[in-house]
Amino acid sequence: MSAGSGRRPWPIAVMLALSGLIAILVFRAVPLRTDMADFLPQGRTEAARFMLDELHGGAASSLILVGIENAPAATLARISSAVTGTLQGSGLFSLASNGTQALDGPDQALLFRNRYLLSPAAVPGAFTAPALNADLSALLDQMQSSAEPLAQAYGLADPTGAFLGLVRAWGSGTRLRTENGVWFAAGRDRAMILLRTRAGGMDIAAQTEVDRTIRTAFAAASPGQARLLASGPAVFARAAAHSIRGDIEMLSIVSTVLVALVLVWRFRSPWVLATIAIPVLLSLSAAMLVVQAVFGFVHGVAFGFGMTMLGVTLDYPVLLIGHRDRGEAATGTLRRIGPTLRLAVLTAALGLTGMIFSGFPGLAQLGLFSAVGIVTAAAVTLWLLPRLIVAADLAPLPPGDPGRLLRVEALRRGRAWAIVPVAGAVALLVLRPPHGETDLAAMSPVPKADRMLDAELRADLGAPDAGQVVIVRAPTADAVLVREETLIPVLDRLQAKGAIGGTELAARIIPSLATQRRRQQALPDSASLRARLTEAQAGLPFQPDAFAPFLADIERSRSMQPMMQASLDTPMLAARLQPLLFARDGGWVGLVLPTGVADPAALAGAMHGQEGVMLLDMHREASALVLADTRRAWHWLAYGGMLAFAALAFGLRDLRRLARVLGAVSAALLVTLAALSASGVGLSLIHIVSLQFVAGIGLDYALFFARPQLDRAERARTLRTLVTCNTMTLLTFGLLAFCRTPILHDIGFTVAIGAILAMGFSFLLAAPPRTRSDPA
Repeated sequence: MSAGSGRRPWPIAVMLALSGLIAILVFRAVPLRTDMADFLPQGRTEAARFMLDELHGGAASSLILVGIENAPAATLARISSAVTGTLQGSGLFSLASNGTQALDGPDQALLFRNRYLLSPAAVPGAFTAPALNADLSALLDQMQSSAEPLAQAYGLADPTGAFLGLVRAWGSGTRLRTENGVWFAAGRDRAMILLRTRAGGMDIAAQTEVDRTIRTAFAAASPGQARLLASGPAVFARAAAHSIRGDIEMLSIVSTVLVALVLVWRFRSPWVLATIAIPVLLSLSAAMLVVQAVFGFVHGVAFGFGMTMLGVTLDYPVLLIGHRDRGEAATGTLRRIGPTLRLAVLTAALGLTGMIFSGFPGLAQLGLFSAVGIVTAAAVTLWLLPRLIVAADLAPLPPGDPGRLLRVEALRRGRAWAIVPVAGAVALLVLRPPHGETDLAAMSPVPKADRMLDAELRADLGAPDAGQVVIVRAPTADAVLVREETLIPVLDRLQAKGAIGGTELAARIIPSLATQRRRQQALPDSASLRARLTEAQAGLPFQPDAFAPFLADIERSRSMQPMMQASLDTPMLAARLQPLLFARDGGWVGLVLPTGVADPAALAGAMHGQEGVMLLDMHREASALVLADTRRAWHWLAYGGMLAFAALAFGLRDLRRLARVLGAVSAALLVTLAALSASGVGLSLIHIVSLQFVAGIGLDYALFFARPQLDRAERARTLRTLVTCNTMTLLTFGLLAFCRTPILHDIGFTVAIGAILAMGFSFLLAAPPRTRSDPA
C-alpha cells in the first residue's frame, strides 16, 4: 500500500511512533520488581503474618546450604576447605562453616571464658570434694588414652568438664559426620557447608554477588568432576528473580516475533502490523501505570503475563481489520461487529474480577493488569483505529475459493458429537474429581526440583522441622530467655516421651541473667575450693599446683558480668543465636525449633496456655492461607460470572444465542478442567484464575460465531479472523508453558489447552444452524 495510490498510511506511522514513545517513557518510569515474596498473600492471622514476615525478611532468609558431591571423599574435603576459606575472606558472609572452624578462635575463647555461667553443670554439687575426686579420676584416665591431647588442653583448667559439655551440646542433634576434618552428610559422600550472608536474603543484587562468589570459589578449587549444590531462601530469591527476568525477556522477544510473523502471513502488509501494534503498546502502558498506582509497584510476573496479552488484545484490531471490506467506511465495519466486540470486552473484563479481588497480591496484579489492558486495547480499537484503517484502506486479502468455507462449515453437521467429549469430561470429573492444591509452595515462583533439593540438604544438615515453630514473645531479650527456660522442662518431658526428637532454642545457648547469676552463686570461694580440691587430689598423681588455672577461672567467674545477647558477637555463636532471638515490632521474639516432631498434638497441648507462647504450624497456616484465598477467588469468580451472564443476557436479548454461547464456553471449561484432572495436576488458585481467561477467550470466539452473518463472505471473514486470533493466543500462551517460573508455566499450560477447546466448541456449538433459506 502506498500513499501515491490515494491511501494515507503516514498517520499510522505517526501514531505508532507516539505510542512507542509513551511505552518507553512508562517502562522507564515504572521499574519491575521480581521479589518472590511480593507474590505471596497477606496473612490474616497473627501466626500467618509472622510466618510471611520471616519468609520475607527474617534472619533465616539469608541462609544458604551448600553441598559438594560426585568425587572421592578426600577430594570433596579439599574442595570444601578451599571454598570455605575463600568465602570467609570475602566479607560477604557472617557465617561460613564446614566443620573445621567449629569453636575456633573467638568462639572457643568466649565459651571457655564464660563456661561456668553458661553450663547447666555449674551447680553446688559439682564442686564438692567427692565430685571433684570423680572428675580428677576421669581426667587421669583420659590423659592415658587417645583423648590425651584434649585432656591436656582443657582438663587442668576445667576438670569438671563444663567446657567440653558445652561443646557437645553445641554439636548435639546434628546428623553430620566429620571426615577428613570437614562436615559430610550422613550416609553419603557429600561435603556440607553452612553459610549466612550479611545482606538480606531478598536483596537480589547482593545475592547475585554472593552466588558469583560461591561459584568462583568453587571453580578456583579445581573441582574436576565434583558438583556444586546450593539452596535456601536467599538462593531461591535470586534464582526466582533471574528466572522471572529471563522469562520476561523470552516472552517479550519471541512472542513479538511469532505474532508478527502470523500477522504478516495473514494480512501481507507491514502497515497492518504497525496498526495492530498501537493498541498493544498503549494497553501495556496503561496497565503498568494503573497497577503502579494501585499497588505501588509492578511485579515482573504481572508484566511477563501482560506480554502474553499480545494474544488477546491483538484480537480486537485483528477482528476490526479482518472484517473490513476494502473501501468500506469505518461505520460500516463497526455496525457489523461493534456490538459483539463491545460485549466480548465487557464480559471478559467482568470475568477477571475473581483475580482482582482474590486477596493474592500477585494474582490481583495479573487480573488488574489484564483487565486494564483489555479495556484499553478495545477502546483504542473502537475509537482510534477506524480512522487510521480507513485512511490507509487496510483490509484482509481476498478470501479465495468460497467452496472451502462450505466444506469447513459442513463439519457443524456433526455438532451433536460434541456431547461425547463433554460427557466424558463430566464422567471423569465425577469419578476422579480434581484435588485442591493448598500448599503455599505451589504458588511460589520456585520450581519444585529446587524445593526438593532444599529439603534434601536440610535433612543432610539435620535442620529443625520447619513445620512446627514455637514463638515466644516478651518486651526484652532477657524476658524471652526467662520464658524459654520455663519451657525447657516441658520440652524435655516431650522428648523423653518420644513426642519430639529435640529442640533448638536461644536459652540453651545463652541463659537468662537470673540463671547466670544463680550459677555464679553456686561457685565456691577460693579458700573453700582449694581445700576441696586438695582433698580430691589425695592419692592421685597430680602436682599440687596443677589446677591453679582452674582455681583462677572459678574466682574470676564469681565476679564477671553475665553474658547478654548483645555481647555475643563471635562468628559461630552469633550466627547460631541470630535466627533464634531477635527484635521485632518494638519487642523481642524467640523461636523454639523442635526436631523430629512425632506427636504434633502433644506439642500443641504442652504449649497451650503458656504465657507469651504461640505454636505456629507452618504447614497448617500456609494451607489455611491458600484455602482462604482460594475460597475468596471462587466467590469472586461466581460474582464475576453472574455479572458477565447478566451482561450477555442484556446484550444478546436472544435466549437461543445466549444458550449457544454459554454452551460453547461451558463445554470448553469442563473439558479443560477434566484435562487438568487427568494429568494429575492439583487444582490451585493459579488454575482457577487461568480458567477465567479461558472463559474470556471462549466468550470472544463464541460471540463472534453466534452473531447474525448476512452472507458467505461475512462468515468467511469471521472464520479466518478467529482462526488468526486463536493462533496468536496459542503462540503467546503456549510460550508461557515453556517458562521456568511455575506460575507462568501453569497459566500458559491451562490457557493453551482451553483456547484450543474454546475455538473448537465455539465453531461447532455457538454458530446458528444453517437452513436452506439462509443466504449463501
